[in-house]
Amino acid sequence: MGNTQSTRRPVAISKVMINFAQNHGVDMETCLFGTDISEHSLNDGAVLIERDQEMRLIENIMLALPNIPALGFKIGLCYNIATFGIWGFSLRTCRTLRDALNTALRFLPLSTAYCEINAFEEDGYFGLLMNPQSIPSHLRDFLLERDMAASIIIIKELSLNEIQTIQTELTTLDTTNSVYIESVCGVKPLYQSRRNAIRVPIKYIDKPQPTYDANLARLLSDQCARQLRQRQTGGVRDSVRNQILGDLGLMASLDDVASAINLSSRTLRRKLDNESTSFRALVEEERKQMAFQLLVSSDMKIDELAAHLGYTDTSSFTRAFRRWSDCSPRDYRLSHNARKIPKNED
Repeated sequence: MGNTQSTRRPVAISKVMINFAQNHGVDMETCLFGTDISEHSLNDGAVLIERDQEMRLIENIMLALPNIPALGFKIGLCYNIATFGIWGFSLRTCRTLRDALNTALRFLPLSTAYCEINAFEEDGYFGLLMNPQSIPSHLRDFLLERDMAASIIIIKELSLNEIQTIQTELTTLDTTNSVYIESVCGVKPLYQSRRNAIRVPIKYIDKPQPTYDANLARLLSDQCARQLRQRQTGGVRDSVRNQILGDLGLMASLDDVASAINLSSRTLRRKLDNESTSFRALVEEERKQMAFQLLVSSDMKIDELAAHLGYTDTSSFTRAFRRWSDCSPRDYRLSHNARKIPKNED
C-alpha cells in the first residue's frame, strides 16, 4: 500500500467537499480560507494539492458546518468511482471484486483515503480494516467516516448494487448516527467494536465482473503506477519526470534536464543513482507508458508515434516496444480493438 500521508491529491477530490459545503450554505471564500487553493484551480483536473492544504480545507468545512451529524460520512457518500479518474476506471476492469479491492489498496493514495486500510477474511466475510491513528486527532473521526463511506459506495458500484448489506464496525461509543448509517448500509452498525471495519459476504467477492478486460486492466494498472510516482512528493526523479513530461520533452538530454533543475550533470547522475534509478531508465519508462496509451487512444501512425516519443527512427521504437510487450506496436494496437489503422501504415 502506498504512503497516503505524503502523496499529493487531485484538487477534484477537494471540489467534492466544497460542493457539499456550498449546498449547505457555506461560501467559497470560507471553504478556501488559508488553503492557498485558488478558485480558478478547482476547474483544472491537472492541479495537485498538498496534504496540509486538504487538511485546512476540511477544518474550514467542519467549523462552518458544526451541526451536521455524520458530516464525514455524508461527504464520503458524494464520491463515486468516476471521481478518481484512472484509479476508479482500473477497478472496473478487474476480473473480480476481490481483484478490484486489492488493486484499490495497492494504489490507495490515488483515492481519498487517509486511514491505513488492509483487507481481511473471517467467518464467511471479506472486510476492510481501517486504522485512523496516523490522522491528526481533531480530524480523525471525520476522515474515518469519509474513508468508510467512500469505500461503501465503491463496493456497491463495483457490485452493480448487488451488495446492499454492508456491515460496519466502529470503536466509538457514540451511537448518534446509527439510524443514518443503517439506512445506507442496510444493517445496524456495531459500536464499541475492537476495530473500525466494513464487511461483506464473501460469496460476492470472487464473482466475475461484467466489465472485466484483461488488457485494459493491465494498461490502467501501469497508468496508476505512473500517476502514483508523479504525485508522491520529494525526490530528484520527480523533478526529472516533470521536465521530460513538460516543456523539455522526451528528446531532452541529461545535460538539458540538469541545467533546467540547476544541477550539474554529474550531480544529477549521482542523485538519481542514490534513488536507485537513472536518467535513461526514467525516459524509457515514460516512453513505454506513453506508447501504450497513444496506441490505444489515438490514430497516430507508428512512425509519427515513434518521432513523438523521441526515437530517431521507427525500427528503434519497434525494437524497444518488443522488449516491453513481446509484440509489435501494430499488433498491440490491433489486440486492444483500437481505432482503424490507416491502410498505408507499415
